[in-house]
Amino acid sequence: MNISRGRCLLGDLIKARGWTQTYYAERSGRSQRMISHFCSGDRIMQPEDIYIAEEILECDFRDLYEGFKTKPSERRK
Repeated sequence: MNISRGRCLLGDLIKARGWTQTYYAERSGRSQRMISHFCSGDRIMQPEDIYIAEEILECDFRDLYEGFKTKPSERRK
């Protein structure tokens, strides 16, 4: 089975709250450079990064990547 996360939406969620990547980085305990890598797609968020994002942004992990927007059963069609 080939699963694609799609584009990372972290940057969009940060911007939608009127925050900067630097502000989010401070809240997350990650470096601003790492957050920039996530937002640009240069690095993939690890499970702990996804958990932190869920807590800070009060979102679901499916909100963090385009590929998670649909249910697995809908992706097969």
